[in-house]
Amino acid sequence: MKYTEEEIVALLRQRSKKGFDYLYENYSRSIYAVVSNLIPDEDDAQDLLQEIFVKIWNNFSQYDDSKGRLYTWMLNIARNAAIDKTRSKDYKKDLKNQSLDYSVSAINGRNSSEQYVDHIGLDKILDTLKEDQRILVDYIYLKGYTQAEVADMLNIPLGTVKTRIRNAILTLRDKVVEQ
Repeated sequence: MKYTEEEIVALLRQRSKKGFDYLYENYSRSIYAVVSNLIPDEDDAQDLLQEIFVKIWNNFSQYDDSKGRLYTWMLNIARNAAIDKTRSKDYKKDLKNQSLDYSVSAINGRNSSEQYVDHIGLDKILDTLKEDQRILVDYIYLKGYTQAEVADMLNIPLGTVKTRIRNAILTLRDKVVEQ
């Protein structure tokens, strides 16, 4: 069965398990994509995904549909949770204390023969952008969303998206020329 956003919101306000199951089944992949972009370890990303959906369920009374779409609200929760995770002392400590076997298997699993020459140094260059610009570049150029879709998803004006993307491209162009 397919629900409209209004129907999903109504079910979640009623604390319906069916509504929550539908929400998870239909949105978990896209939320996971946001999380895994910031948390590269698959187990950590999966754990955080579960925490995010628990947070969505527990804090659903705070959702105000007059301020934006449900998906945008969930995306902001996911992005903030992933950023909080990367900034936490425990996460940073775990990154420093990983065993050599784990590092080798993670590198082999992620980059076995799929490392593209075009992407060498891309992360380093993208890290020079402001966070809001980096997120837009990621969605538009790396994930293939349109500017209008990103504006809707992040609940910001289309003109703002266009300006930030233009500024990001100018910044990136300067960085590439410097190298």
